[in-house]
Amino acid sequence: MTTDPAWIENAIVGARPRAVGALLRYFRDLDLAEEAFQEACLRALRLWPEKGPPRDPAAWLIMVGRNAALDVLRRKSRDVALPDEAAISDLDDVETPLAERLDESRFQDDVLRLMFTCCRPELMAVQQVVLALRVVAGLTVAQIARAFLVSETAMEQRITRAKRQIAVMGIPFETPDDTARAERLAAVAAMIYLVFNEGYSAADGAYRARLCDDAIRLGRLLQRLFPAEPEVMGLTALMLLQHARHAARFDDAGEIILLEDQDRGRWNRKLIAEGLALTEKALRHRAPGPYQIQAAIAALHDKAATPADTDWGQIDLLYGVLERLQPSPVVTLNRAVAVSKSRGPEAALAMVEGLGDSLAGYFHFHGVRGGLLWQLGRRLQARAAFGKAMALANTAAEASHIRAHLDRLKAEAEAAGETG
Repeated sequence: MTTDPAWIENAIVGARPRAVGALLRYFRDLDLAEEAFQEACLRALRLWPEKGPPRDPAAWLIMVGRNAALDVLRRKSRDVALPDEAAISDLDDVETPLAERLDESRFQDDVLRLMFTCCRPELMAVQQVVLALRVVAGLTVAQIARAFLVSETAMEQRITRAKRQIAVMGIPFETPDDTARAERLAAVAAMIYLVFNEGYSAADGAYRARLCDDAIRLGRLLQRLFPAEPEVMGLTALMLLQHARHAARFDDAGEIILLEDQDRGRWNRKLIAEGLALTEKALRHRAPGPYQIQAAIAALHDKAATPADTDWGQIDLLYGVLERLQPSPVVTLNRAVAVSKSRGPEAALAMVEGLGDSLAGYFHFHGVRGGLLWQLGRRLQARAAFGKAMALANTAAEASHIRAHLDRLKAEAEAAGETG
């Protein structure tokens, strides 16, 4: 049994949706379920390095969390306290029978219930998603704030307001019926994709892969619940097609490898095949949505044997459809990259320049703009844009990538005899 701290941390974080979902089912109280899970995590961090991790981390955390929550409730009612920690933390005597009772179907039910109960129609759409990201996925306030391009303080306030509203309204945490599930589907899908995106952009390799795997697992659960919904197929396909490139996206030193420079032999062909099949199945419904369009774009990238084989014209057209379905400055920025490949950097820069006000605090805006200016030979302006990107880098890998651009720009300028 491993006692590696990184393994233990990943096991705890990975068990969160199932454990919190089960604790919510037991106690019907979101705050109590979260507190119980946190207490179980603290005990795991104390006991697992010494005794070794349990065979089923989620079952152990549920058991210890449930006992901790009962302890809280009993203290409040001045009832009899629980046995000491040694008794409730015994892995051999307690964990095995509990794991046998908590089968996979129950775990899946709990996770789905947790997702849909966080995405309540009584809450604003943004509140639903941020609450689910915090409670279901366990993302930090900083991570959620970055996903929504707002400050940590503002995001903390949103999460607090959502929890307070749930408490004041006495919103029940029951399993939603078919109608309620359909009404909340968009918020649940958005939450899952934001979890995936957080993993996709994370710096730590193990954490990055785990978050992406968790999001794909949630997407498959959602697909099982909505087997005929094309947007759910599109969501799952999109994550599969993007995650298929995981092994080729960073070098051994953790440096970013751009799509055009990746070793396509390292792409996961099994995931690509599954993603392509799902994309085709979704599009056959002839009810296109944002996830399906993004999956179709990812499919064009993954089907290209070499960068030169990429159908950038078709990608440009698909981004145009996506702009109509889901207008967003980020979508337009992504389309500009395709335009630079199909129509040249000048046409792309004209699109990007109009996004400055809305994306001034967005790392990728300044990176793309800098790259386009560089292609047009406007090195001084490119350096200024890359400098702004450097200041907004979210990870060391992003900062290193921009630094490499700046170094090459400097070398070019010196070779050309430019100053300043």
